[in-house]
Parts: sequence; structure tokens; C-alpha cells
Amino acid sequence: MPAKPPPLILRPEGLYCPDGDFFVDPVRPVARALITHGHADHARAGHGAVMATRQTLDIMALRYGADFAQSQQVAVGVSRIGGVEVSFHPAGHVLGSAQICIAGAGGRIVVTGDYTRTPNAACAPWEPVPCDILVTEATFALPVFRHPDPKVEIAKLLTSVADFPDRAHLVGAYALGKAQRVIMLLRDAGYDAPIYIHGALQKLCDYHIAQGIPLGDLRPATVARGKKGDFAGAIILAPPSAFAATWAQRFPDPVICFASGWMMVRARARQRGVELPLVISDHVDWPQLTQTITELDPAETWVTHGREEALLRWCEMHQRKARPLRLVGYEDEPE
Repeated sequence: MPAKPPPLILRPEGLYCPDGDFFVDPVRPVARALITHGHADHARAGHGAVMATRQTLDIMALRYGADFAQSQQVAVGVSRIGGVEVSFHPAGHVLGSAQICIAGAGGRIVVTGDYTRTPNAACAPWEPVPCDILVTEATFALPVFRHPDPKVEIAKLLTSVADFPDRAHLVGAYALGKAQRVIMLLRDAGYDAPIYIHGALQKLCDYHIAQGIPLGDLRPATVARGKKGDFAGAIILAPPSAFAATWAQRFPDPVICFASGWMMVRARARQRGVELPLVISDHVDWPQLTQTITELDPAETWVTHGREEALLRWCEMHQRKARPLRLVGYEDEPE
């Protein structure tokens, strides 16, 4: 009797499920893809069929056009694909993000995609999904990464705005997820003034508002519509790439800020010329990662993109079976 293939295997395209004949977050076009969330290193155009949450499909259409795949299927409840059942569960990372549970003869596997346990008002919260095999990201899988409360980081930003009323505060934030999270953190902290946004953020912010995320008064960060001094004391959000262009020079003596878990690394902040680093992450840090493995107690942990070695060592020290997947094509950033 031939040996049964493992429930998930590595191929050049990414993680492949033989019993369902599909890939999870493939890095190149495939016949059938299940997508965890809309960030470009996980969600690519050109697949034959794509299954994802409604919000992830909408986000992919906004980014790539309505014809980003030959066919689309909204993940609702439990779906049968070949010899397995699949279901999508909130990951807490960005709007529409999901962990994918694959249940079949090989047991239950959960592919986390990117996730965080820290509350995020811009998307549904992470939920635990019991499993036999946990396939987890490891973006911040080093003991040094212990992210502070994002409310404390936002308080630093608001204190700086109050201390420097003649300067604009330019906050680098990626267009999907981080920008909307920063806006919601500001609103939750009581900041109800207009927030100015770069044009690259407009479509995704509009989509979040349409999905019921109350981002408040957002206005275009366009100097041409007013005087340079009109932005004194204002908070302006833009993708980090805008800071390398002359766009950032339009504003009055700007305080350059950047919202990212990587702002814990001072060298990264210096390299970007960041005056006010904001350590706000949409990924699990070391304590959350080890807590998740401990609480779910899977028979095996498979570690994907990120800092695999430290987590593998931790699993070994706690008598937990683990293996690295060494997936390529997934970036440290955007974060």
C-alpha cells in the first residue's frame, strides 16, 4: 500500500495540500489558491481560482483589478475541497485576515498567515483554533521582541504634537492595515481633529469606512490646496516610500515618525531618518508567539517565514516537536 502524502508539502510555489489540490498563499500563479490576507507578499494576482474572505477578495480587487483571478470564492463556514474541509478564522492582522484550518485524514492543520493577539479596532480579533499541526509565522520570533502597548506609543505621538504645535507630524504607515490601525488608535485616544492622508491610502481607507470602521474625518494631504503652514500641528499619514520623495518636504519642519514593530531596532529607525519611532506591530511578538503554542498545544509546530531558529530552539527546550519550513518570498516588511 503506497504511503499517504503528508497533509501539506513544500513546493516552489509555496505550501501545497495534496488532498485538496490547492496552495496556501503561493508566491507564484497556481491553479487554486487559498489566501490568508491582502498584503502583497501573501496575495498575488494571476491565480486560476482564489478562495479568501470577502474582505480579502475585495482588497485584492482594489489593488489588482476585478480580474485578478479567473474565479473567486468567498470563504463562508466549512467548505469541502477534494478530500479536506477548510475554514477561515480571524487572524487579527488586517481587515479580512484569516487563519486557514485544513481538516482531513492527516488531522487538523492551522496555517496562521500573519497574525497578532493584540486588539486591533480596524479588524476582527484573532481567535484560537485547536489543531494538530500549527503552521505559524515567525516575523518577530526572537526573545528581544516584546512590543509595548500601542496605546502608549500613540500617547507619545500625541504628546509630541502638543509639544511642537508649529510642526507637522508625518507618520509612515503601510497602506493596508497599519494606516487604518494608527487612525483608530488616535480616535480611541480622543483625537478627533482631521487626519490628513497621502493619496496612496485613500482607496483602502474608503473601503474600511464602507466596512463600518469609523476612521473619522480624513482629508487629502495636498499642499496645493492650501498653504504649507496650514499643516502646522497636523498629523499626516503616508506610505514610507513617500518620505524618500520631495512630497515630505512640502510640510512645515516635519517630525518624521514611523509605525512598525521594527522600530524596536534603533538602527532601522536611524536608517530611515525617523525622529519619533512608534513601535506598533500587527504581528505576534515573542511572548504572544510562545503563549499561542503553549495554549494550543499542537502535536507539531511548523515555523514559516521569519526568525525560525530561536523558536525551534524554544520548542526543543519545551519538548515540543517542531520543524522549519524556510519559505521564501515573504518579506520582513511591510509590517
